[in-house]
Amino acid sequence: MESKRSHFRFMRIFVHIPSQTLDLLDDSGVLLRRYACSTSKFGTGCEPGSNRTPQGRFRVCEKHGHGAPPGMIFKSRQPTGEIGRADDAGDHVTTRILWLDGLDAKNANTKDRYIYIHGTNAEHLIGTPASHGCVRLSNADVIDLFDNVIEGSEVNIEAGE
Repeated sequence: MESKRSHFRFMRIFVHIPSQTLDLLDDSGVLLRRYACSTSKFGTGCEPGSNRTPQGRFRVCEKHGHGAPPGMIFKSRQPTGEIGRADDAGDHVTTRILWLDGLDAKNANTKDRYIYIHGTNAEHLIGTPASHGCVRLSNADVIDLFDNVIEGSEVNIEAGE
């Protein structure tokens, strides 16, 4: 799929926790893509160690994984050389990473909590709350999203209707 990045100044991401969806919007607010996602199985919150998905306004502060094959496992944002499988016991960060930085007082610790939008080896759980605080996408979807946003892109995560 061709990147839309050249057609728009800036992309925005909107995560809607109740529907477990992530929307990619252009700079005018027009919906370009809707992806199924998975947020925390522990609910929402910003407390360190809570394993909860934070809410509010964020920006993509770093992108990692350009060119990595689908399923590549990352540790500390570095590729390990291993490809994750659905039957792996681990809960892996795979394929691409968009690292989030909180812009609100309540979520200012988001980067220090290592909250990402990333791929997963547990794609069968996409669409249900199953993460440990991050926003998970399928590996194909996180590649598409990664290719269509830049560092600095706005992200909103909301639990409201």
